[in-house]
Amino acid sequence: MQIISRIAQKQIEDELFKGKAIIIYGARQVGKTTLAKQIIEKYGEEASYFDCELLSVRQNLEIPEASRLKSYLGRYKLVVLDEMQKMSNAGTILKILVDHCPEIQIIATGSSSFEMANKTSEPMTGRAKRFTLYPFSIIELEQEYNRFEIDGKLENIMRFGTYPEVFLAENEDSIKEKVDEIVSNYLYKDILAFEGINKSSVIENLLKLLALQLGREVSYTELAKNLGISRLTVQKYIDILEQSFIVFTLKAFSRNMRKEISKSVKIYFYDLGIRNSLIQNFNLLSLRNDTGALWENLLIAERIKRNSHQKLRPNKYFWRTYDQQEIDFIEEQNGKLFGYEMKWKKKQVKAPAEWLKNYENSSFEIINKENYFEFVGRKD
Repeated sequence: MQIISRIAQKQIEDELFKGKAIIIYGARQVGKTTLAKQIIEKYGEEASYFDCELLSVRQNLEIPEASRLKSYLGRYKLVVLDEMQKMSNAGTILKILVDHCPEIQIIATGSSSFEMANKTSEPMTGRAKRFTLYPFSIIELEQEYNRFEIDGKLENIMRFGTYPEVFLAENEDSIKEKVDEIVSNYLYKDILAFEGINKSSVIENLLKLLALQLGREVSYTELAKNLGISRLTVQKYIDILEQSFIVFTLKAFSRNMRKEISKSVKIYFYDLGIRNSLIQNFNLLSLRNDTGALWENLLIAERIKRNSHQKLRPNKYFWRTYDQQEIDFIEEQNGKLFGYEMKWKKKQVKAPAEWLKNYENSSFEIINKENYFEFVGRKD
């Protein structure tokens, strides 16, 4: 199978053997295990892989005694602890390994941020480097394909997404099958294991409603009414979906201008294949009425991945006024505001008058098929 290099690999390798554990977060099936195994391959017999989903592995690791842990792992220089969120005391174990076995480099992976972070954040303060792995990004595909080849793959990316097995599959039937398999077999696995969530149908229906509202403002109250649950429960579930790397939220930008909408949110998917599978619509773009929303979602998700790769952390928003002036995506960084409007078809759109009037230190740009590569690709 074709191998596409992950940008995180070099970043992780640059941090090895510096006295800190490496923690890799990401949704299931995005390639965390593959990445970790590619890193330890270079160390031969000095490295080993342990699957924490196996009871035997957890039994040997869960007793927080330095001598016992060192006896189990001690002969290895580099160790991968895969799916470490399965361990009830992951943070404590990692802390002991970093403090008492500094000669062993630990790479831990976790498929759910909310679960892994809760178990490691406090014990691992100052002891870990954290990385997030997403489905393939355009900036990663850029290493393997030229601009024109990526242009040719855009439609499939918008229909099926970029989970590694999906993107590298060779025919459309296999692609659809793999996307649907991720949704049915993996998407809810960690979420439903989270305390207090036991109704898969509610989570599934929530995701379908979010998929159908792509690109539009989301009302928690309306979602709660449709699902027959409380508004607070909707917010809780969306927060968990976000921390599971399935969706992400943009809040409305406002500096208290009278006309600005300030309390709305928009919710997007990290992967459009997942979104389209939820509503079972893999149609060609020429047959769809949601192409504009798909394009908007793709560009914002890819921009987030690009910023993550390049260790940029701008604040992210959308902007709209009550009289329907709007901007799809806002980045705020170094005291400046950058506004971007996403257009699948080439259109000349003027910057909203209220935006230019009220935010002098701002810019406005249309992102379409002619200039998207500069928006989501490498920063020279």
